[in-house]
Amino acid sequence: MLHRIVVVGASLAGLRAAETLRDRGFDGELTLIGEEPHRPYDRPPLSKQVLQGTWEPEQTLFRRKDGYDALALDMRLGVRATSVDLRARRVTLTGGAFADYDRLIIATGARVRTLSGIAPRAGLLVLGGLDDAIALRRELMNAPRVAIVGAGFIGLEVAASCRTRGLHVTVIESLPVPLSPVLGPAFCEMIAAMHRDHGVDLRTGVAVTDVFGESRVAGVALSDGSRIDADVVVVGIGVTPNTEWLEGSGLTLDNGIVCNGSGAAAPQVYAAGDVARVANRWHGDSPRIEHWTNAVEQAVHAAENALAGPAANTSFSSVPYFWSDQYDRKIQFVGRARPHDEIVIVDGSLADRRLTALYRRGDRVVACLAVNQPRALIKYRKLVAGRALWEAALSS
Repeated sequence: MLHRIVVVGASLAGLRAAETLRDRGFDGELTLIGEEPHRPYDRPPLSKQVLQGTWEPEQTLFRRKDGYDALALDMRLGVRATSVDLRARRVTLTGGAFADYDRLIIATGARVRTLSGIAPRAGLLVLGGLDDAIALRRELMNAPRVAIVGAGFIGLEVAASCRTRGLHVTVIESLPVPLSPVLGPAFCEMIAAMHRDHGVDLRTGVAVTDVFGESRVAGVALSDGSRIDADVVVVGIGVTPNTEWLEGSGLTLDNGIVCNGSGAAAPQVYAAGDVARVANRWHGDSPRIEHWTNAVEQAVHAAENALAGPAANTSFSSVPYFWSDQYDRKIQFVGRARPHDEIVIVDGSLADRRLTALYRRGDRVVACLAVNQPRALIKYRKLVAGRALWEAALSS
């Protein structure tokens, strides 16, 4: 009988897994464990509305405190999982506590990377969670000069939010153009120009070699010999999956928890979200995807298969989708692009920074980029998901 399910990670994926378990009729003991003291919250607004000051941190919470009554959770917050014993079906927690399970769902997400060899100090910040956003917003109130290390989507969203606040912003990116592994050179140049037009000092093709200032940051030194004065330095150079606590458990760990198509990492153990590498039939491999929609879809999939148990034979098939809001532009992308894909703009233009573009590989459409054209993305998302023929996509 299935009596106890433990979900480790009070994240978007963890909460959606718990909700799905109850929605699908599980009425047993359900435990949700979260390392942070906060109830589950939405992360995309952290780099935008929270930093800009248009939202208070409480507005990011998915549910009011009394909104958890219907879920009947044993919710343990501010508690970290330290190990799992697969044979005993037991998760050990900080302080020597433990949680036994019949099924385990792991949704511990990922943590932000820091600059290697650089000692922490006041004003040197990251944006990974709610506390980070609160601390950064507080710092920005008295920090007219901001340096952002990394021009990924988080770095660029932080840059846009800082410019909205009227701050002087410098962004440092080691690649020749930002986001080139994701979008393709022409669109990356468009986004770079958009930020420069909004007053961002965007430095590409250079790396940070040092952070100066002793008790507090005063700026950064770059590989081209230049120095940038800054009152706050924000590091946005990617994330690392939270799997250290699983080392020695017997689970396969390789840039995340390796799972089969049902989301299972081992008998009775499932994973979802940023920490998981789930075999994806649409991809044809097992990528680790750090997107909001993927976390939701994998959480639902893992929960349903956890209830079905060994009899589960449903494979995961999902098309990656993400979005980013920067200034007055909404950038949306669906599919998976590679450097040598052919790209055709089917509507709009680079000059207007409002467009829809399709990506071709062989005779198929494999991705779509939409900038301020959300309706177009809805149409092409179906075609990408169905691996439509290129000519059919163009004529649709």
